[in-house]
Amino acid sequence: MSRVGQVPVKIPAGVNVTVAGETVTAKGKLGELSIVVHKLVEIVEEGDAIVVKPREDSQRAKTLWGTTRANINNMVRGVSEGFTRNLDIVGVGYRAAIDGKTLVLQLGYSHDVRFPIPSDIAIKCERPTAITISGADRQKVGQVAAVIRGYRKPEPYKGKGIKYSDEILIRKEGKKK
Repeated sequence: MSRVGQVPVKIPAGVNVTVAGETVTAKGKLGELSIVVHKLVEIVEEGDAIVVKPREDSQRAKTLWGTTRANINNMVRGVSEGFTRNLDIVGVGYRAAIDGKTLVLQLGYSHDVRFPIPSDIAIKCERPTAITISGADRQKVGQVAAVIRGYRKPEPYKGKGIKYSDEILIRKEGKKK
């Protein structure tokens, strides 16, 4: 039985959630997100909370129960608070800058890496070695962070590359004479 699915999703003030058939839409100060729910899961509005229930007693329905509840919770949290992912750039000469709607990365290649910033994602560079990615959609924020990190993953010997700020790198010992 899903322990995540049993907990109702609390709707904070300033967020409007509508359930129309199998579509759940959340509107808040940071935008509007919607999700189409699987037919094995039922969505019920109860006051200032949303309750997710499985329609049948199958393993698939129970799996979708917890997943759907988590996705709806991320939607509600995203339009009210938003999500943020921080990246750190480590390495001599490695840096980032914003040029209009493009993130320009200098990562030791013979050319600059140019990443076009999606319209619903905000990217800031407080320092040349720190990138902050924020937005309402948790999946999209994480995907953008993963794509940027993929341009130069941290290597295990010196730790050079782009890493998440909360990532712990396991360093390897180099060659010995």
